[in-house]
Amino acid sequence: MLHHRKEGIGIDKPLIEVKHVRKVYRMGDERVVALDDISLDIFKGEVVCFLGKSGSGKSTFLNMVAGLEKPTKGEILIGGVPLHRLNEEQVTMFRQKNIGFIFQAYNLLPMLTTLENVSYPLILRGMDKKERIRRSLRAIQEVGLKGYEERKPSQMSGGQQQRVGIARALVVEPKIIFADEPTGNLDTRTTEIIMKIMLDKVRANDQTLIIVSHDQTIAEYADRIVTIQDGNILSVEENKNIRIPQTDEVLGDIKKLEN
Repeated sequence: MLHHRKEGIGIDKPLIEVKHVRKVYRMGDERVVALDDISLDIFKGEVVCFLGKSGSGKSTFLNMVAGLEKPTKGEILIGGVPLHRLNEEQVTMFRQKNIGFIFQAYNLLPMLTTLENVSYPLILRGMDKKERIRRSLRAIQEVGLKGYEERKPSQMSGGQQQRVGIARALVVEPKIIFADEPTGNLDTRTTEIIMKIMLDKVRANDQTLIIVSHDQTIAEYADRIVTIQDGNILSVEENKNIRIPQTDEVLGDIKKLEN
């Protein structure tokens, strides 16, 4: 198993433990091995980028660790909880309490405003309306969308919609955020700014971020880069040239997006 210990933090036990995970899909009489005996430890506060081409198994890996699918074999533990053993209701509750998602296609509800989209996961938690609105407005402001609270997705650019998606993921204060090709639909300039916004907030909150991407430039923001090919981990590299955005820089870039 591949281990990693973040210097200066004194962490001994991983937040996420993936042990000999294998995923096989059956397509008629054919068996397709999507993941083949993958083991990996991920620690609290880490940013890990999984790089690979389409069909490499990186999105399947994300689905396994997020509890969206169960492995054919192997174990997945998050904070010591055996995710692979939970039933569907238990996994759903676990995700609501511990996990946030940022998607390539934004996955915003088109009939809802920015405020309603961001507050939606808090409604699922049964949070009091006053507190729900307070936290949602704060999250919206943090991603530079103050004044956009009543806009619907169709009235916003791709970069603005993705910032709504980031606010929605952050508002639940999750321990772990999964980002599946989070900038896949954005241009190069907007991609860089969106990554800075996302990383600034995640690192400030000491959250764990798992990014799935095919884009090498996205990996520049990660602590570790895991390369996947044909369902296997080819390499796990420490990022020695990590890009860590500063808050002042992020605020300046947010203003650029609106110009």
